[in-house]
Parts: sequence; C-alpha cells; structure tokens
Amino acid sequence: MAERGKRSGGGPKTARSEIVTIRLDPRLRYLAEVAARRQRRTLSGFIEWAIEAALEQVELQERIGIVDDAGQPNFQFRRATVASDAESLWDVEEADRFVKLAGRYPELLTHDEQVLWKLIFESDLWPGDFKAKLRDVIRHTDPATKQESALPFDRLRAHWDTFKAVAAGEADRSTLPQAQERDNETSPSSKRRRPSKARKVDPDMP
Repeated sequence: MAERGKRSGGGPKTARSEIVTIRLDPRLRYLAEVAARRQRRTLSGFIEWAIEAALEQVELQERIGIVDDAGQPNFQFRRATVASDAESLWDVEEADRFVKLAGRYPELLTHDEQVLWKLIFESDLWPGDFKAKLRDVIRHTDPATKQESALPFDRLRAHWDTFKAVAAGEADRSTLPQAQERDNETSPSSKRRRPSKARKVDPDMP
C-alpha cells in the first residue's frame, strides 16, 4: 500500500517540525498501513499516535533521597512513565533538556553524554556553596529540582557550545567558564548602571 497523500479525517492536525527517517520491515509497514487506514490516519500520523501511546507504557525510575528517622539518607525510587514526566523532561533549550535528563535519569546517558555532564557538574557554573551542600541536595526528596534551581541556566546556555566542544575533545578545558568569571557576571557591579539624570538648574538662582 502506498501512503495516502491526503488526510481523510480522524486525529488532530498538528504542525510537524521534526522529520525522522525510519526503516520498517515490509510486513510491519504493511500492517501499520492497514491499522492506519482503520483509524483513518496517514501512516506517519499512525506512527506518531503509536509512539505517544508507547510513552504511556515505558516506565522510568528516578532515585530520590528520603531521610529516615535517624537522619540518614534512605534512597528510594519514584516510578513514572515517559509521558507523565514529559513536562519535567522537555524544554525548548537543548542545554536545559540535557540537565533535566542528566539530573533525573543519569543511567540513560550515553558515554559521551556522561563526559559532558561530568564537565558541567564539576565546572564553576555552580554557586560557591553548592558543592558544600551537595549532601543535603542528594538527600532531598526531589534532588533533581533542587539541583536545577541552583544552576544558572543562562550561563550554561551562553557556554553550551564550549562545553560540548571540550567534551568532544575539540577544545581545551581552559576555555570553560571560570569561577572569577562567574562572580563577575553575577555581581551587582557587573550590571550596567543607569546614568543619573542631570539636575535642572533654576536660571533665576544666583
């Protein structure tokens, strides 16, 4: 069967902004087209619907820190599906998306992503006292959110390409933002002051 050129109805029309090329076994493609016709969808619309349905089934496990009665961390796992955690994982900014994924599900990172996350985590982007409070962050009931709240995302976005280049071995570590640079960017004196208005002088005054 050839994919129909026109939508004959069924399912909302949404703007497509990403194109993904996939390879399907001829039998699977044929059966998918049969199912798509049954639901009055295009083949691409059916595949998108199937993916959205699958996101409701795939489970994730986020490690969270629960402090027991003795004050010791007792790690537990929060279960969620990809669909239910979508708002916590998605962001229009690539750097933000990466931190959200790395902070919540580090076990899903590839080796190259682990290298990148280690660079970010050990960098001078973080506030000076963050590393000292790291134990409290890990023990927090929602450590990923606590961690994200401490990271200045605007600075990460500004240096995102540099972090990726260093992680890929295309740039030296010396190009990463330094602590002094962080303090200069965040200090009140670094903000541009508004010029003071000139005081009006009364011409009749002596």
